[in-house]
Amino acid sequence: MSSSPNAQFLHEDNAALIFSPLNFRKLQVKNRLLRSSISGTFDDYNGHGTNARLNWEEKFAKGGIGAIISSYAPVAVRGRILTRYAMIDDDDKIPFWREVGERIHAYDCRFIMQLSHSGRQQDTGGVENLYKKALSSTSNQDYFHGIQAQAMTTAEIGEVVEQFAQGARRAREAGLDGVELHGANGYLITQFLSSGINDRNDEYGGTVDRRARFVLEIVRAIRREVGQDFHLQMKINGVDHNNWLYPWEKKGNQIEDTLQICKLLLDEGKGVDAFHISSGSTFPHPRNPPGDLPMRTLARWYEVMLSKGARAPFNYSVFNNPLGAKLFHWLWLFRRGPVVEGINAAYAQYLRREIVAIDPSVKVLVTGGFQHASRIAEAIRSESCDAVTMARPLIANDDLPEILKTADGPSAQKACTYCNKCLINDLENPLGCYEVSRYDGDTFDEKWDNLIKEVMSVFVPPTYTK
Repeated sequence: MSSSPNAQFLHEDNAALIFSPLNFRKLQVKNRLLRSSISGTFDDYNGHGTNARLNWEEKFAKGGIGAIISSYAPVAVRGRILTRYAMIDDDDKIPFWREVGERIHAYDCRFIMQLSHSGRQQDTGGVENLYKKALSSTSNQDYFHGIQAQAMTTAEIGEVVEQFAQGARRAREAGLDGVELHGANGYLITQFLSSGINDRNDEYGGTVDRRARFVLEIVRAIRREVGQDFHLQMKINGVDHNNWLYPWEKKGNQIEDTLQICKLLLDEGKGVDAFHISSGSTFPHPRNPPGDLPMRTLARWYEVMLSKGARAPFNYSVFNNPLGAKLFHWLWLFRRGPVVEGINAAYAQYLRREIVAIDPSVKVLVTGGFQHASRIAEAIRSESCDAVTMARPLIANDDLPEILKTADGPSAQKACTYCNKCLINDLENPLGCYEVSRYDGDTFDEKWDNLIKEVMSVFVPPTYTK
């Protein structure tokens, strides 16, 4: 950051805005920075959390973030995306999440659990799901990996609605501060909401109102269990961009569809307290997380999908072919577009303007590569959002909130490069920043050793007392 008086004054103004409190209806957060969902295979196979998960979540609270949205927390084994994720499918998980909350609250940080279900977007669901098709709104396989799916019956829909409701109850009993429904990026709720995926002709398909029925039933079931004073927010695509890979696929929901869904989820003041705006109807997607796509890393670790998706062997051959990899990489960047930091801000601005006109108490969050104070403050001042969420920039610098108090952002060497190596490595390896250039050292080996040391830092044995 420039040392000129004007630049210093501008940064102080930005910092004052960013570090002002955020007041939801029933929840206050100390600043306008939230950590968005960062998923990692830190836990026991059966979905019980571990010491590594506790250390992982705590380091972000210690770094000054205002609130943490948990990693993807499945409400049922059938809804896992990967094994070794801490789940919220049973009351026996409550004690672990209570300890997470206590660790986080010690730093005046709030903890919001992301209630999730994979639907057909299930990377490796484990042996429990081996001979079962993934539950979805449709019987069509997902078009990226080719994971087999079956359209849910009304009875199955009712069961999953109740699984979400009980997940919220457990989160409240654990002393957490709220829950987020993962209704974006291709997971089960998206599969019902999206006009590009949902092909049902019953009361859960067709018009926007009918496609939104599933999630509206979830919201009402959650309110039945936790009441009106427990924070509830919804992560949703501003626009689906469902045809990013194949142009003949339906585009999916446009911004007007999303607005109509949001209005329904307000449920006359008894529904959600906030919306968290993202985009992209698959995961991964060029717009989520926006950035590069490391083709060599993808070719190395994608093999884990070969036993899961019908299209995975074809994808694997493309990623391992020099020409195929180059073409796929070009398509990824083309579909992403030129903007990374603040990629969803325009969607959030449109939705926030319309939503606040109906209910000024509802807040809007937006995700998309934020790591500079000037860009964050601009998003808030332009009324694109009330706060921003971030993930990869915090993996790169877990003390980013402290950095933003005195500087516009991290130094050039330490800034997140949006390389997405963290995303690809998580298929088989511990979650962390795998961009070697960011680490100190005179040689590649020294940098790599420091990288591994940082990635493995959460695997510190617990301290036992006699």
